[in-house]
Amino acid sequence: MAEWSNWAGNVTATPSRVVSSSDTAAMAELVRESTAAGRKVRPVGAGHSFTPIAQPVDTQVRLDAMSGIVSVDEATNRVRVKAGTHLCELVNLLADRGLALANMGDIDRQTISGAVSTSTHGTGLAWTGFGGTVVGGEMVTGTGDVLRWSEGGENSDLVPALGVTLGALGVITEVELQCVPAFTLSAVERPSTMAEELAVLPATLAETDHYEFYWFPHTDKVMTKRNTRGAGDAPTKPLAQWRHKLDDEFLSNTLFDAICRLSVARPNLTRRINNVSARALSAREFSDVSHSVYASPRTVRFRESEMAVPVEAAESILRDLQAWVERTNEPVAFPVEVRWTAGDDRWMSTAYGRESCYIAIHHYVKADHRTYFKYFWDMARAHEARPHWGKMHDYDAEYLRTVYPEFDDFVALRERFDPQRVFTNAHLDQVLGA
Repeated sequence: MAEWSNWAGNVTATPSRVVSSSDTAAMAELVRESTAAGRKVRPVGAGHSFTPIAQPVDTQVRLDAMSGIVSVDEATNRVRVKAGTHLCELVNLLADRGLALANMGDIDRQTISGAVSTSTHGTGLAWTGFGGTVVGGEMVTGTGDVLRWSEGGENSDLVPALGVTLGALGVITEVELQCVPAFTLSAVERPSTMAEELAVLPATLAETDHYEFYWFPHTDKVMTKRNTRGAGDAPTKPLAQWRHKLDDEFLSNTLFDAICRLSVARPNLTRRINNVSARALSAREFSDVSHSVYASPRTVRFRESEMAVPVEAAESILRDLQAWVERTNEPVAFPVEVRWTAGDDRWMSTAYGRESCYIAIHHYVKADHRTYFKYFWDMARAHEARPHWGKMHDYDAEYLRTVYPEFDDFVALRERFDPQRVFTNAHLDQVLGA
């Protein structure tokens, strides 16, 4: 069989078979056969997780054929979507119906089932991550049964439990999302410093719909992004094509890839490189339909780790990380991304029960990430960090039980829906227990 690799190339596998299932009935039959034969089943979407959460043991199920919108409730703006639908496809399908996703991150290549199952998110204290917008769905459990749930409908008590599943309870075949009327975003991006941004952070978070910044290690420089929501029919002023090609394609991808390669070859130049990179990015303002502003092209391959921490812990962690980079002179060419979201009630959501700051560190795929990432993981534990389920970490069930109040209830659901552990792999056994 052909070897499978995730997007970053740090997780590989050679499944015994690869199956592409196009409907729920076929998926249920596959699971029943696999359970009877003692085989493991692992679904995979776009492979955009940096952890081995989707790594197959026996059978890999590809969800590509499960794509498109199933139904739209025009009265509530609830939309049922097939699990393998990629976000970049979904936003256009929604736009055709005058709708949009309530919030998004800066990458839109994931499948909707992968995005909700790993607690993927955007930024903005008035909005939750993808899991918080899940109001129903359909899933094939480890017994081969088809489970349907919906807020205000059947199995409504399971909505908080099934908003974020890690793919540990079954194969999701449909997701019901709470969408919103289409809207525009006005973007203001400008360079600043970490000191300036942290000094006014509470006011910024209160006044700005969607705010984030990228910190350049070995400097105090940051690039800030502020997005303000507008009506769907508001006039727009999209980024000029030449500016898009220069900033988003050449500077942020082509040139940045060359810079990362140079940093690996000459790590002693990283400090100088980051200072130059931070100065090269200039302020810009534009407006467009929401999904065109949220997402950016990403062609430079990297490894990533991201932690969700209480909002009040953000400055301490960032200052600690900044001091460690200075003290060790660890060559880190990739900016650190900092975002915020509202809390929600989804049991395994990284924002369960609390407003959260997300701090994401990256390393070029050809660089040695181990020292940098290990320090981040150990330091973040002291702040009740919850790792993004799709991004690298070394946390285990013993620790995760202490930061997820509903952890044991979720494990009990795993026992109920997948008693033979047909959906498990080594990584799920690490984070949920064997």
